Order: sequence, then structure tokens, then C-alpha cells
Amino acid sequence: MTLRAATADDLAAIMTLERASFPTDAWSEAMMREELVSPHGWYVVDDEAGRLVGYAGLRAVAGAKDADVQTIAIAEVSRGRGRGRAMLRALLEEAARRGVTDVFLEVRADNPVAQALYVSEGFAEIGRKPRYYQPDDVDAVVMKLDLRGWARASTSSATGFDGGVCT
Repeated sequence: MTLRAATADDLAAIMTLERASFPTDAWSEAMMREELVSPHGWYVVDDEAGRLVGYAGLRAVAGAKDADVQTIAIAEVSRGRGRGRAMLRALLEEAARRGVTDVFLEVRADNPVAQALYVSEGFAEIGRKPRYYQPDDVDAVVMKLDLRGWARASTSSATGFDGGVCT
């Protein structure tokens, strides 16, 4: 597994994975392009032998004390190997570098695997948004993480990601 910061050159591969992962509510290419170049966004990709098998994004406005996990997607054939956790931790480490204290996210209520990952990293459910995911009419589970507590609990970085390459 190799994690690296995403670039605009990754857009086509990200969009292929986006459409495969979220067939009914994928982001548009224009939306994703804006995320990749925004000064408030930070995206990481998981590259395996020159093939993008995952990506994840964080939105952290400069000077803000909160941030949002925008998305995490992993190719179906690459799931279940710790890639999602590694990308999530890379996002959380970046949020900490930016001075964030609280991280929020929404996750589909019908995705217990993702919910379990977030809970295992210290996220707690704080609410629900009914029928948030359209056109599927699926609720969003809103979760929050106290990043300072997470950082204290993390004795060492499991990702080894320092803005360079993680292998």
C-alpha cells in the first residue's frame, strides 16, 4: 500500500472509483476537481502498483477548529485489508497538523462496516439526517471525533504517512 497526496492528475482514476463505489449518488467530475484544488481540501490516494485503489478527502477551512471527512472509497477487490483505516488516519493526522480539534462525518445508515471503522477510531454518533442520501432515501449517521483525544490515544502513527509516501 502506498499513500500519497492526491493531485489533479488523479482525477480520472478517482472518478472511475467514485462512480463504482457510489453508483446512485457519485459526485460530479466538476465537484471532485474543485475539491482536489481547494485550499481547504486535502485528499490522499492509495496506489497499488500504479493503480489507484482508494482515495479519501478532508475539508478543513484555514483557522477553523473543525473539519469534515468528505469521503473514503476503496475498490471492492481491495477492501478488508486496512486501507480504509490507513487513509482515515492520514486524514486525521492532516487535520491535527491544521490545528483542528473536532472532526465530523456523515456515513450511510446502511453501511455498518464503515460505521464500525469510525467507532473503532473514536467517532461517536451525534445525530441523524433523515433521507440524506438520495435517490436511495437512506439516512446519514452524523459522527464526531475529539481529535485531541484521538491523538493522545494514538501512541504511534499506524499509517507512517508524513506527506510523502507510506508503504
